[in-house]
Amino acid sequence: MNSSSRKNQLKALFGAPLPVAAEVSDVATPAQPTEALPVHDKAPDNLVRSSASRSGAVKAMGLSLADMSRELESAKQLSESLAKGDQVVELDASLIDGSFIEDRLTRQETDDPEFLSLIQSLHQHGQQVPILVRPHPDKAGRFQAAYGHRRMRAAARLGMPVKALIKPLSDAELVLAQGKENSERRDLSFIERALFAQALIERGFERSTVQDALSLHKAEMTRFLQVATAIPEQIIRAIGPAPKVGRPRWMQLADTLRDTGLLKQAQRIITEHEFIDAETDLRFQHLLQKLTRVEKAETSKPAEQKLKTVNGESLGLLRLQQGRAQFDLQRHDAEGFAEYLAREMSELYEKYRQEKNG
Repeated sequence: MNSSSRKNQLKALFGAPLPVAAEVSDVATPAQPTEALPVHDKAPDNLVRSSASRSGAVKAMGLSLADMSRELESAKQLSESLAKGDQVVELDASLIDGSFIEDRLTRQETDDPEFLSLIQSLHQHGQQVPILVRPHPDKAGRFQAAYGHRRMRAAARLGMPVKALIKPLSDAELVLAQGKENSERRDLSFIERALFAQALIERGFERSTVQDALSLHKAEMTRFLQVATAIPEQIIRAIGPAPKVGRPRWMQLADTLRDTGLLKQAQRIITEHEFIDAETDLRFQHLLQKLTRVEKAETSKPAEQKLKTVNGESLGLLRLQQGRAQFDLQRHDAEGFAEYLAREMSELYEKYRQEKNG
């Protein structure tokens, strides 16, 4: 700010001509040779102090107004930058909500060991990469994150402000940015991507938009949705991201859970401490192994059928197991009846074969 404009601002404030002292240039003029003044011609000390005080106050006021002008200009530039969406600002983490579509299944450091490293990095070096947010569509004064949820949570853990890029995004633009950023950084696991895709479809997004957000082909999209639909969300969230578990094993679990009995077993298993206390990949492994053992036990267990006479009296049991049949006759004449069956067996089998091939 030049001397003239500063003088005009001060005139406007005080509504009076400026004192002569305020107009003196800050640059000293060369000293002129003068004779020593008599003692009585010297200015009184209080007048000198008063003049110097006024001059200092005026200079300070001028600097203050200059600072205010610079701040106003910065605020104007910030507002223009925010309108264009290209300004990084610092926000209180408590003012930022997550995306309306959750894409992570992590339990912070429990399922994401790198989260603690991220906290340490932010503590030592600060936040290097801003997150992307939009003004919250439903809550005035708040924001909604598109990506950078881990950085946001790490900053909140440290009590730090969050560096953020604010852009006015539509719902579709937000999920596209969210999906692409996550794919380029810490890749989502198979099941996280599957659940994300299903959530977007359920909110009415076109399949093409979802495929773009997750960089999927049509066939991959179909497999994702098949798995996410077949496995209840309660079980998926209990397992977590399981980053080491790929599509084939998730599809195996989906096929297993089509059995109602095994589904009930799975809902019980995920409440056990042995499951809950394990790491996410081990939770998946623990659940699938237990269900496989149950399934094998069920298929290896012989199916029993009660045999009765025409009068409803018990004859015994017929046990069927893996293509084999066993009669267990439980009557007093069991031996005689067994011998009779042995003699008639060839004719009975021929009769059965003829009826079957009919």
